[in-house]
Amino acid sequence: MEYILVIIILFISILVYFKIADKYNIIDKPNHRSAHTKITLRGGGIIFPVAFIVFCLFNLIETIHNYWSFGLGLLAICTISFIDDVKTLSNKIRLSVHLISVILLLYFTGAFNLTPFWTWPILFVMIIGTLNAYNFMDGINGMTGIYSFVTLCSLAYINKDIIRFTDENFIIYPILACLVFLFFNFRKKAKCFAGDVGSMGIGFWVIGLITLLIMRTGEYKYILLLSIYGMEVVLTITERILLRENIFEAHRRHLYQLFANEKKISHLVISSVYAVCQLLINIFLIYSQFPIWVIILIIFIPLGGIYLGLKWKLKKKYNL
Repeated sequence: MEYILVIIILFISILVYFKIADKYNIIDKPNHRSAHTKITLRGGGIIFPVAFIVFCLFNLIETIHNYWSFGLGLLAICTISFIDDVKTLSNKIRLSVHLISVILLLYFTGAFNLTPFWTWPILFVMIIGTLNAYNFMDGINGMTGIYSFVTLCSLAYINKDIIRFTDENFIIYPILACLVFLFFNFRKKAKCFAGDVGSMGIGFWVIGLITLLIMRTGEYKYILLLSIYGMEVVLTITERILLRENIFEAHRRHLYQLFANEKKISHLVISSVYAVCQLLINIFLIYSQFPIWVIILIIFIPLGGIYLGLKWKLKKKYNL
């Protein structure tokens, strides 16, 4: 009954937001980087911080004791991201808030107590890099929602059947938010896009859960629960560096962009393929006893080769 009530609240919240976004012209206009061609409401991903607020209301005492630092970090990064959706902010302002949010996230996960101090800068770089990867990959209908849904369901399974590392509702609530968001976004003509508030919000939540899991188990292999995004972004940035391009400028070099823009493959098909690939990796990851470097050798060297081969073939065909 609780989950049905949460879904109803989230549906009402996003419908109210649509009215506000329409009134104040919070929209996403297509540009040279976009894979869409029509003006669409932006910021539908506000449902993710709303889901956390609802989580707090249903779990008030526990939130005050256990989740206050995570909540402050999430709301800070979502607030600055929403403002950036409406009005472009300087990189210094955004990065400053991101750093504060990551500090709060690491405090929440216990990383400052469980890891040596010399690893903290590495954790900062990895988390901020992963947050930006989430943002980079949020370019077509369904991608952010269904990819996050698969990762969260994998985490829920691990929490229930492998090792309990957090409260069950702390994973279920973002899953419900993904389902509601997908209802409006997983369409040929999306009702809304996630915006930075969505990609950063759900990315922060997923990264927080994975970091909690790693701190609880000491198994760094769980980083690979986001490996498809990681591989795509790392290989694309490497390509742009080799081509001497400004990696901070908008572009259309991601493989999913080539499939969507040049081959005109359905956004929903592309998003589903990415999610299924990550799901298969997650299944192997959960049940395998191999160390992380063996998993990388078995899966990601061949997968990286396939990725580069497909990209080279598309670029050659379309003279990119």
